[in-house]
Amino acid sequence: MATGPTYVVKFRRRRKNITDYRKRLKLLKSKKPRFVVRRFLNNILAQITLYNEKGDKTLFTVHSKILEKKYGWKGHRGNLPTAYLVGLLAGLEAKKRGIEEAILDIGRFRSTKGNSLYAALKGAIDAGLEIPHSEEILPSEDRIRGEHIKNYALMLKEKDPEKYKRQFSRYLKKGLEPEKIVEHFEEVKNKILKEYGL
Repeated sequence: MATGPTYVVKFRRRRKNITDYRKRLKLLKSKKPRFVVRRFLNNILAQITLYNEKGDKTLFTVHSKILEKKYGWKGHRGNLPTAYLVGLLAGLEAKKRGIEEAILDIGRFRSTKGNSLYAALKGAIDAGLEIPHSEEILPSEDRIRGEHIKNYALMLKEKDPEKYKRQFSRYLKKGLEPEKIVEHFEEVKNKILKEYGL
């Protein structure tokens, strides 16, 4: 570690590679609420956060676990359809609380076209939240609905039934045939929209 009279110790969160302060400053300069999306191995999380000098204030959090507990989601909690539903739910909740616009905050995740972070963004936009973005980065409607999962499941079921059972054991345990994920996605999406009077 460098030493000397001119050396300045970086903030702890910067040293641990948790926060990119330059990127954060750009987001804060917008003076808009932040639509924060975080991805974990088996979960997706979305929040609306406001800046405060004493520490950011989180207005609410939508975790993918709520899809399972409240809306009966049986799919994997970390895939694209789940991310979209989390974003949709967060966007509807933001609108309900009078928030019309926000700015996307993906933290230190890499910006990759069509990934689950942008699926959550698409959900929030479809809910009516205004968030600056480029249409090119959003995943296709087919992937959001889970068509790629359905097609893979059908192919695997035909070619290698044993691998199909292993690969989709969580789905099957919860009572969902993975090839029916598109219908299940629409069913859960409609439940969410109905709850918010849409």
